[in-house]
Amino acid sequence: MREPVLGEDDLCWGGRNAVFKNDAQRRWLERMAEQGWTVPDWPKEYGGGGLSPAETKILRQEMAAIGARNPLYSFGISMLGPALLKYGTEEQKKRFLPEIARGEIRWCQGYSEPNAGSDLASLQTRCEDKGDHWLVNGQKVWTSYADKADWIFCLVRTDFQAPKHKGISFLLFDMASPGVSTKPILLISGYSPFCETFFDDVQVPKEQVVGEVNKGWDVAKYLLGHEREMISGMGLGGSGESLGAALKERLAEDPLLRADVARFDVDAMAFRAMSERFMDELKAGQAHPAQPSMMKYAGTELNKARHELVMVAGGSNGLEWESDRSQGGKAAREWLRTKANSIEGGTSEIQLGIVAKHILQLPGA
Repeated sequence: MREPVLGEDDLCWGGRNAVFKNDAQRRWLERMAEQGWTVPDWPKEYGGGGLSPAETKILRQEMAAIGARNPLYSFGISMLGPALLKYGTEEQKKRFLPEIARGEIRWCQGYSEPNAGSDLASLQTRCEDKGDHWLVNGQKVWTSYADKADWIFCLVRTDFQAPKHKGISFLLFDMASPGVSTKPILLISGYSPFCETFFDDVQVPKEQVVGEVNKGWDVAKYLLGHEREMISGMGLGGSGESLGAALKERLAEDPLLRADVARFDVDAMAFRAMSERFMDELKAGQAHPAQPSMMKYAGTELNKARHELVMVAGGSNGLEWESDRSQGGKAAREWLRTKANSIEGGTSEIQLGIVAKHILQLPGA
């Protein structure tokens, strides 16, 4: 669990159908979950470690210092968990949060629709009150890992007469429910976690609404802030190693590339410092509500720049697509994948508009 992550299949996502790559990966998850350190800053009663923000920061720094892998990757941890902690009932917290912390349940996000992407509040997935249950019909798109997820947190329309932001509810339901189906969407990289997701007369228990009925937009916005924070983390890279160190052999031959990489590493250091400050402000309740948009934009641009430089450093070898030497075209496929960073979680144009209006307060924004 100190070896570099080789690719998507080398990560631990947990879930009720989890297949561990090796016994070490399983034991690492179990031991960290026993300590509550998959979610060190969550309360102990919900499966967390009960650590303070400062203690959590130190733990993550020490794990990085020894090259320890993240024991669990989870949309439940990075997105749904914070929303449940803020808006969930006590019964919902006790039911779902410990399972998320232990990696026993894997979640996907049902937000975007074919005609409701950047204008998410225009969503049309219908949710009808049938007395003893909800009945859901509609479609979602770009649902990451929907084909592998156990449950979905989903935005649905429960009032078609109200203004579009007012009639939305935030619903949780099992992906194994009758009427739920998925279809993969391939990307230019030849690989994709994305799916189309279809709901045909899906019955959902009434108690699985998070927050108030018709006020799910408040929950959705809060969760989006955490999603954008998660995506911005791509700007920090996975290993913590500087790009210059990773490409040192190639840089000795090319002083111009060396200068570009040095500029990138300075930008990465500045972004890391900005990220730490943002996290401190967020945990202290002092962060500006629009800061996640700023972080998301900066982080995705940095991640795209990193992979662009990796491709330049690889020269023609970087274009290899399927060879063993290139690990199945790892560099090229990851470079292509970064293009989606500017779209997922809200397009870069949307983030810049939010920054212009709410942080810079530019006239006419």
